Amino acid sequence: MKTEFKDIDEKYELEIKKIVENIKKQKSSKVLLQFPEGMKPYAQAICDKIEGESDCECLIWMGTCFGACDLPLGVEKLGVDLIVQFGHSAWNYSDNKEISVL
Repeated sequence: MKTEFKDIDEKYELEIKKIVENIKKQKSSKVLLQFPEGMKPYAQAICDKIEGESDCECLIWMGTCFGACDLPLGVEKLGVDLIVQFGHSAWNYSDNKEISVL
């Protein structure tokens, strides 16, 4: 059974509009989406929604994610210029100036 985005959007506050606005503002072309384990079943539907509303390629990080401080090691090798982390709390991560994190 394929998960529909509208079903996910009713369950979670995903802030897709904010994500798409930032992708466009930063002219991001390759975006990495990082999800906690409980949201990974919805990752493809969220990815499709973001790609459909912006002009970017989204990659889904299927490795572990133990919170906002758990950025994937070596992700710069993928050519990613934006990381979007989905989780439970806002987090300001500004140490890495080469890759933006939402």
